[in-house]
Amino acid sequence: MRLRPGLLALGILAVPWALWPAGTPDVPQLLAGIENRYNHIQTLQVAFTETWTLNGRKRIGSGTLVLRKPGKMRWEYAMPAGRLFISDGEFIYSYSPDENRAEKIKMKSVEDMRAPLAFLLGRLNFHDDFSKFRASPQGEQVFLTALPKSGKMPYSEVSFLTGADFVIHRLVVKEQDNSLLDYTFDGEKTNLPVPDAMFRFTPPPGVEFVDSSRQ
Repeated sequence: MRLRPGLLALGILAVPWALWPAGTPDVPQLLAGIENRYNHIQTLQVAFTETWTLNGRKRIGSGTLVLRKPGKMRWEYAMPAGRLFISDGEFIYSYSPDENRAEKIKMKSVEDMRAPLAFLLGRLNFHDDFSKFRASPQGEQVFLTALPKSGKMPYSEVSFLTGADFVIHRLVVKEQDNSLLDYTFDGEKTNLPVPDAMFRFTPPPGVEFVDSSRQ
């Protein structure tokens, strides 16, 4: 599963959805509402399901994501069981019990990042990274697609599913190799106390540990 840091940023006024004519969502207002909501969040906990697809191959995972600003996150997988992906703000740790292997990498040097909401770990400014936007109604929600300013980005487009609450319910990333990362989120909880221990990683006994942070 792949995604890069600094992926996104988002948009302030929470205009009631009912005021927008049917079939014509106000994109600037939509972006502003999302930005305003997430810029006031310090911690976030949400259940996730991720689906990675390429050339007909598919991998599915699920678990719980915890974020804390600035720069800390913990992806704890229920499927595959025991898998972890943790950032302490400086380093990233990944652990796969199936491979009996863990790795440490500098956060700033990571290109492949299992963190579609890593952009929420800082101050959001949607227009920093994207130049074009389009929106299509999906029932009572809106599917918003953003195109990056630069063709050198590792992704060609990013789409969000959101609604009148400005919560991101789904995130779809199309990468330059035509692979798709599709994340759905459920049961979001915000600004709960999250201890530092959530973002510490100690390799289990007997696990192969690779420290790539010194390279």
